[in-house]
Amino acid sequence: MKADLVVREPERLQTWEKSGLYGKIVAARAQAGKKFVLHDGPPFANGDVHIGTALNKILKDIIIKYKTLRGFSAPYIPGWDCHGLPIEFTVAQEMRKAGDSRADAVTIRKACDAYARKYIDIQRVQFKRLGVLGDWENPYLTLNKEYEAEELRLFANIVEKGFVYRGKKPVYWSIPCRTALAEAEVEYKDHVSPSIYVKFPVIGQPKTFVLIWTTTPWTLPANLAVAYNSTFPYVQVRVGDEHYILFRGLLATVAQKCGWTNYGERSVPIEQLAKLQCQHPFCNRTGKLFAGDNFVTSDTGTGFVHIAPGHGLEDYQLGLSVGLPIYSPVDDDGKFAYTNDLPVEQQMPKEMIGKAILEKHGKSDANEAVLHELRARHALLHQENYHHSYPHCWRSKTPVIFRAMDQWFIEIDHQKFREQALTEIDRVKWIPDWGVNRIKSAVQSRPDWCISRQRTWGVPIPAFYDTTGEPILDAQIVRNAADLIEKHGSNVWFEKNAADLWSLLKPKGWKGAEAANKSNDTLDVWIDSGSSSRAVIARRKELAGKMPALPFQCDMYLEGSDQHRGWFQSSLLLSLAGNGAAPYRTVLTHGFMVDADREKISKSKQDAYEKPQTSEAYIKKWGADIVRLWVSSQDFRNDIIVSEERIGKVAETYRVIRNALRYQLSNLYDFDPAKHSVTDDKLTGLDRWILCEFSKLEQEVIKAYDDYEFHIAYQKVSQFVAVELSAIYHDVIKDRLYTDPANSHRRRSTQTTLHRLVTGLCQMLAPILSFTADEAWEFVPGKTANSVHEAIWKPLYFQLADDESALWSNLFLLRELILPELEGARQTKTIGKSLDAKVQLRLPEIQRNQNGEIIVEGFEVKARNGTFSISSYSVELLLKNKAVLQELVNVSAANLSFGEKKVEVRVSKADGQKCERCWHWETDVGSNPEHPTICGRCVEAVKQFKA
Repeated sequence: MKADLVVREPERLQTWEKSGLYGKIVAARAQAGKKFVLHDGPPFANGDVHIGTALNKILKDIIIKYKTLRGFSAPYIPGWDCHGLPIEFTVAQEMRKAGDSRADAVTIRKACDAYARKYIDIQRVQFKRLGVLGDWENPYLTLNKEYEAEELRLFANIVEKGFVYRGKKPVYWSIPCRTALAEAEVEYKDHVSPSIYVKFPVIGQPKTFVLIWTTTPWTLPANLAVAYNSTFPYVQVRVGDEHYILFRGLLATVAQKCGWTNYGERSVPIEQLAKLQCQHPFCNRTGKLFAGDNFVTSDTGTGFVHIAPGHGLEDYQLGLSVGLPIYSPVDDDGKFAYTNDLPVEQQMPKEMIGKAILEKHGKSDANEAVLHELRARHALLHQENYHHSYPHCWRSKTPVIFRAMDQWFIEIDHQKFREQALTEIDRVKWIPDWGVNRIKSAVQSRPDWCISRQRTWGVPIPAFYDTTGEPILDAQIVRNAADLIEKHGSNVWFEKNAADLWSLLKPKGWKGAEAANKSNDTLDVWIDSGSSSRAVIARRKELAGKMPALPFQCDMYLEGSDQHRGWFQSSLLLSLAGNGAAPYRTVLTHGFMVDADREKISKSKQDAYEKPQTSEAYIKKWGADIVRLWVSSQDFRNDIIVSEERIGKVAETYRVIRNALRYQLSNLYDFDPAKHSVTDDKLTGLDRWILCEFSKLEQEVIKAYDDYEFHIAYQKVSQFVAVELSAIYHDVIKDRLYTDPANSHRRRSTQTTLHRLVTGLCQMLAPILSFTADEAWEFVPGKTANSVHEAIWKPLYFQLADDESALWSNLFLLRELILPELEGARQTKTIGKSLDAKVQLRLPEIQRNQNGEIIVEGFEVKARNGTFSISSYSVELLLKNKAVLQELVNVSAANLSFGEKKVEVRVSKADGQKCERCWHWETDVGSNPEHPTICGRCVEAVKQFKA
């Protein structure tokens, strides 16, 4: 076995591919009788694989390989999420740079398709380089026409059940991307907004104002009312000749900010607020006051919230309940515009039209226009900067706006669906267990799902509009569209006009309105990936669920913790709505990969297009197996810090493990398990001890794998290899391996043990060290499979009897006492190496009665790691195993005697001369004239070798 993973791993990859390793494994396990399906959450088909995505793929591969080794049929079908904003956004930028800014939808879609396929090929190579086995030649792609068709058939089921409606309500809107966003496409970042107090004149009460607070001045042109909290005490404050109405609990704060020093106040009965009307500060219209107890809070502001039903969810809900128009005077470019919801003379001053909301250099033209108008009308009482967390577009990294517009939605509370989803969540096993609370919180708080996108690159929503603009969305039309797309691909929707599509998709016997136009919206990409239970699990024979009634359900989903808002949730809601159950039985969550500053590593970190830390960079330096070992060493349930220093430490552990495997294999060069194996009852005590310890290790590691606690497996294996193997067993057996006769019982016993150890270690390590374990496996004599990944891991069950186990505990206890004394003798130059020494161990006398029966149970021994008891019975066993103790401490002689009141160790120079061959000091060196420089034991070994 050679090192140099960076060079040798690609060679092994080629061997796996040429031999069809994955196909062989699948074929061998096809009739296994037990099946495990981990469904791959599709990474986005853009950019190189960063180290966070590598973490995800490695964790999945560890699980799949472990299940395969344990005899499960565990196929792995990788997938890619191919549609959506990130790809279209990048492609559109590239096309504009190339001078093509007027491309039609079909041209853009073809460019997006080519872009996605390019990165699928790039990422496929990078994933395979990580050692991940799977059906890489037949992945699932959300852009494939078969996938799109199944997605639409699932959508048709949901339409048929009445979940889908079209409505005008506020949604997240990305101005640079010109599209609505789902909750999972929004990320919160710190932002500085203008915080203002605005005077709303009370009609009929001169110089009296309701004082409102807002951090979004640009929403004031859309204001239609003011909300208060009916449980708060309100006051009217006189400052000079003006009167302000506000919440008493915030008066002190407002007064301090506005510089009020001398003011008077009087209570305002709460019932009077509902009777007030206010003049808009700069628009020719009035608004009423309404109670908004569920969102008007006492912690900040003035106790009054200005209501713009077109620009906030609470505003929308209040507006809907009292009959206000859903007014949103903002166009697709995020600029002020007149609408048909109100007469033009009641809308904003014409000077504001066209002002952009999106900030440039920290300023928004729309905000500045509103602030200017407020100052000109003396309606701005106070302004300051306000630092707060604000939603941003995940792609453009710019602040989003809430904007009411006609969109397609899935109604989450349709026929108590939200409650059904929460009940279904409890049927799923969540690892770690805090995952259940996270997804429940996401489902409990989520609004209706906005599923339409004003983009080109996606699966079209097969809807039409009649001559009056009313939407036509019918389950059979959607199914007919699915059939059409399965034949021609989804480009057909964009290539054909509305009339041609209607003629192809109109159901037989249609009695509804005739279509005049087609929808140009595409489905939210979370519908794409969320439909994979139907489009992949149920369709792929090797993945289909175990229960006939649940072909779409698999054993496990495994993704990052952000997917409780994303793929875990979208998959759950779609599968439950369309199929009747969750698509998974277990959900395993891992934390984020973060850098040394604990910043999340992603494809779009901080600055919008900053290059991430690619997995390739780490692989080229360390090799895949060290990266895989590092992944296994981390408790992935928490965020994981990645750094060169941390991986370097794991690389040291890797070298210890690799050297242990090399040591074991190098000593099996003349071992044939069919001819030379020694039965368990004939193995030497030392060999029996290490096999018992290894058996315990296997059980612990299997439990760690079963519990998905790979860091525990890493800790157990690395500790065992460093201590029990390298520091003890491997060190002790050198003498028997190198100096005993080749065919001696003791040497063959140890080779039998080494063979079992290396076989078990290769299988134990294969899920993690996929390349190294397979390389080592090549050299294992009498192996049962060509590759370790084809083998069945049957753990070794080896147990010592109680008395034998006690003997070894006591031997190691005595070893603990002897080793410091040997070191002391080295310090004083009494000896050089431990083989130069003779050890005299004095123990307390065994006390017996007249019948020879032991009457004192034992004695205590103080060692470096505590005080222990040795039974008198064990002492008798120790007397019979002086040679074992001598071998265990690696000295030339060890004697036991009795008579002291306590345990005593004496180290002296060994008697005799040093054997040139085994380096032991023996009194019979030179007794054979033919071999004057070696001891009697070595003489016999040399004679057998010559024979």
